[in-house]
Amino acid sequence: MIGRVRKGPVLIFDSGVGGLSVAQSLRQHYPDAALCYACDNAWLPYGLREDAALTDRIVAVCRSAVEACQPSVLVVACNTASTLALENLREQVAIPVVGTVPAIKPAAAISQTRHIGLLATKATVGRPYTQRLIDSFASDCVITRVAADALVVEAEAYLAGVTPNIDRMQAALAPLWHAAAPPSSAHCLSSAHQALDTPELDTVVLGCTHFPLLKPWLTQLAPVPLHWVDSGDAIARRVSQVVSELNSDQQDGRCFTTAPAANLTAGLARYGFKASQLLNVGD
Repeated sequence: MIGRVRKGPVLIFDSGVGGLSVAQSLRQHYPDAALCYACDNAWLPYGLREDAALTDRIVAVCRSAVEACQPSVLVVACNTASTLALENLREQVAIPVVGTVPAIKPAAAISQTRHIGLLATKATVGRPYTQRLIDSFASDCVITRVAADALVVEAEAYLAGVTPNIDRMQAALAPLWHAAAPPSSAHCLSSAHQALDTPELDTVVLGCTHFPLLKPWLTQLAPVPLHWVDSGDAIARRVSQVVSELNSDQQDGRCFTTAPAANLTAGLARYGFKASQLLNVGD
């Protein structure tokens, strides 16, 4: 689609607060652009929902948010929602829709060892779409997949003013650290042999938009230096392709939720969004 001038802000949608990491990337690329935010916190977490019902729900919430916000473009800042509902959304809203996929391609472009970690939710790690990305862009790489749904809870709590629980984070990240840590001389022969066969991990895909919100802790907890790759920059570039001149005539910052979210007010404000308004989704 050729970029064109459209009136209205950029609307960012996610199941929870993960899309705020995408909002941060958009503001870095386009500091004057007007942004709105919508999250379906009433149905969080999406990974526990049945696909057909969830697809209908995503479409209903996004249509309601589009009506309330009157945006120029809808950014679906959620891997689960993107893999399930992009086609339906593009049929039912009259503006461009930009989706989110795990950043396998850029990770493969920078990995020197050809061993990449995919840190995502259980739903994303196991989806056929994710495997197709790996087959297309990282077929020569070892991919260590780690389902870390607990990090979504920690990110949501962090935006509500609670310091992330380091013990819970370490437990969720343990499989990734096992792949990243250099082999110990004390390892048994079979472990040493496996280490020789598997190159060291050097790059990690943050395959859930919640996870970049925790990047300071991820970096500190990592046993070795790692490249952390998320989808924020790619989404920002795609937005500029479908909308050639983003609306900067207003300071927007509206936020829409599907359930009361007073506990998120301070966290949303840190990312430039006002206290939330409830969406009418027709529940």
